[in-house]
Amino acid sequence: MRSCAESFSGYILRALGRDYGERLLPRNLDITLCDQIFLIASGLIWNIYFAGLAIFFGFFLAVSVAVARFSENPYLNRPAGVFIFVFRGSPLFIQFFFFYSAFVLLPRAGIDIPLGFTTLTVNTSALTTAQVGGLIVLVLNTTAYSAELFVGALRSIPKGDLEAADAYGMSGFTKFRRVVFPSMLRLAWPSYTNEAIFLTHSTTLVFLSAFPARQQSGEAFYYARYFVDQTFNPFVGYPIVAAYFVLLTLAIIGLFGLANIRLNRHLPKARRTRLRFRPQYLR
Repeated sequence: MRSCAESFSGYILRALGRDYGERLLPRNLDITLCDQIFLIASGLIWNIYFAGLAIFFGFFLAVSVAVARFSENPYLNRPAGVFIFVFRGSPLFIQFFFFYSAFVLLPRAGIDIPLGFTTLTVNTSALTTAQVGGLIVLVLNTTAYSAELFVGALRSIPKGDLEAADAYGMSGFTKFRRVVFPSMLRLAWPSYTNEAIFLTHSTTLVFLSAFPARQQSGEAFYYARYFVDQTFNPFVGYPIVAAYFVLLTLAIIGLFGLANIRLNRHLPKARRTRLRFRPQYLR
């Protein structure tokens, strides 16, 4: 029976691959409580990786899609509307399977893009990995949901603010940067915080779907399922991963709450919107 110190050194970075800890995962009677705590904790590395990058890239893409959807130009408005409808209207789990199947069909050697003076070869083999392909799916999914939130916020901006910006003689980009964009964020931020929380929870689906876990490197829920399969006891692994995600949720609420205070710093305290965590049981 290994000690907690041995479990920590052997499994705390095991999610990164066999080169970062024990080559084999614990089995059957060799599994201890410390093994489960530290191995599931190592899987959080990938949950944070997926959530952090998806939120980062998805935010900027969502702003662009929302502006296009809000535009009166049909060549911008309609494609943005179709994109939002497709990704909001289909289950995330199905999106993982669809994109993995599509990525597998791409040439293993890569795709050649002729540039005239040279040929650029784009490596496509990485797209079949969860770290790249799964991340792309999460980015596209959160872009659609976040864009819909931002579109609603754009429609809720008081007309008086826009008229005041016109009265000051602000140009289109200056008006967007100084008035439209900050107002949009202030109005959408509480709902966007819930989207960030839901996205973090959705990272448990990456390795549960078609994307394979190479060298038994998976996220927290992947290891929780592994321990349940080995011990036939769901009342240890699942509560551990749930507790870790509760801590992640509290961290997100704290970070986004600081951003919310920054966005509303010009308002009196009585008028500042407070973040409230409202779980989305049905999406």
